[in-house]
Amino acid sequence: MGDPVLHAPASPVAEITDDIRTLVADMFETMDAAPGVGLAAPQVGVALRIYTYAYTDDDDAPWRGVLINPELWMHPLIPGEPDPDDESEGCLSFPGERFPLRRSERVLVTGTDLDGSAVRIEVDGWRARIMQHEFDHLDGILYVDRLDDGDWKTVQKIARKRGWGKPGSSWMPGVDDIEA
Repeated sequence: MGDPVLHAPASPVAEITDDIRTLVADMFETMDAAPGVGLAAPQVGVALRIYTYAYTDDDDAPWRGVLINPELWMHPLIPGEPDPDDESEGCLSFPGERFPLRRSERVLVTGTDLDGSAVRIEVDGWRARIMQHEFDHLDGILYVDRLDDGDWKTVQKIARKRGWGKPGSSWMPGVDDIEA
């Protein structure tokens, strides 16, 4: 939180090169070490429109992939307050915390994979939340930017206490401890 790359729109990937493939491999490694269910390139200091995702629940096989230059379409948001038990999320850019946030229940995402092949993903529930969360990172939006005023004030207090919210603040998943 606070690093300029996290707060500005990312640039499209012009060409899938070996450097892009290495970046994506590093992103998967970082995401898994965190552990997280998604990671956008801006979260590792690279202002490109790429994100990785991974999720497994009790009913389905593992769901894992990468999207390059994604486009996102959402079903209309259901009005109301988010349920803290079912609609809370966290973020590797604001680690160790979770806040309730209303998201669209269903999305369609298109883009390309590492081979340059077209990808089309229609998902709902938690997977839709992951797609929206990671897509926001590509537009320079952290989920804490979307919180209501009360939670926003709590976020600001936590950020000040931990010395976050300014360029250069970082943590390494699996290496650095997060103060609760």
